[in-house]
Amino acid sequence: MDSPMKRLILLGLILINCSFVFADTLTLKSGHPDSYVVEKGDTLWDISAHFLKDPWRWPKLWGVNPQIANPHLIYPGDRLTLVFIDGEPRLVVKPHIRKSPEGRKMAKDGAIPAVNLALINSYLIQNRVVDRDWFDELPMVLGGESESKHHIVGDVIYIQAELTVGDKFGVYEKGREFVSYEEGEDLGVEAILTASGRVIESGSVSKVRLLSNYRETVAGTRVMPIEEDSLMPAYFMPRAANLETPARVLASEKELREMGKLDVAYIDKGSIDGVEAGHVFSIYRDGVDVVINGSGQPVLPNERSSYETVLSSVSSDNSIKMPDVYRGKLMVFKVFDKTSMGLIMINERPVRVEDKLLTPDALLVSE
Repeated sequence: MDSPMKRLILLGLILINCSFVFADTLTLKSGHPDSYVVEKGDTLWDISAHFLKDPWRWPKLWGVNPQIANPHLIYPGDRLTLVFIDGEPRLVVKPHIRKSPEGRKMAKDGAIPAVNLALINSYLIQNRVVDRDWFDELPMVLGGESESKHHIVGDVIYIQAELTVGDKFGVYEKGREFVSYEEGEDLGVEAILTASGRVIESGSVSKVRLLSNYRETVAGTRVMPIEEDSLMPAYFMPRAANLETPARVLASEKELREMGKLDVAYIDKGSIDGVEAGHVFSIYRDGVDVVINGSGQPVLPNERSSYETVLSSVSSDNSIKMPDVYRGKLMVFKVFDKTSMGLIMINERPVRVEDKLLTPDALLVSE
């Protein structure tokens, strides 16, 4: 191989390596402080937002500080100081020390979380997405001791199955049926928790006393065990999602037309696609197609004539796709087989169903 070719290959390798280094470099926010005192109600995400353009990357911001390897070691009153180690920004902590012989004492639940877990706690023990046929085979509520059609806390309901006395069950009603955006694949049915109860008598028809209710329980709803793995994890470690194909926003949990910060959304990818709790996505709206008309002028979709619409569908020469529009960031907190639930952490524009979910911008390599 001649010398110029070697130099060209070497230059290419250097550029590729530099692009990855650049992509993984933390970018500080303009006007960031040099230090910050942790306050009650703060989250790791919130604190990082004071320093970083991409606050979800807080693990890297604190990556070399062994005191914060466990985020539960950060408490209100601690002072965080921004330093640079090998050219990279890092936060180090100076624990708050009380002026008393006992020193620093904090309640076990006093440490700040990665995100405000109260926002999503109810979703982790409520909504699920399950196989439709599987749901239809679950034991069914037949009625209850009360003559009312609607049952609430304290009521005893009858279940069409032999259940074990003492076991705790959730009562679920069938919600929306989901299909994927691209292929129209069946993704499952939404199971919505209406109540919880404990088995007090077993038989071919078992009795369950209701312990809590989110909605009134009616005949025809289904029951399934409340499992430990549906409860709140200790904390979420955010990291970039990187799927082979983009995910899509499937639905709003509250059936809203538009979603914003701290709203919950279903997405059309799950564990079989490689999605995990803590995965962060950038949200985009697909760029529109602009048609060039007979006069050489660009025409937006809502301004097209029927002829121009047909023209755009049959000829790419007359249609130009505009860039995708950035909407915000979403972090996954609960994962099912084919779908997941995520919390919108940042939104610059309203998020809608069918919006596209991609690897976060900061980790994309420039071409």
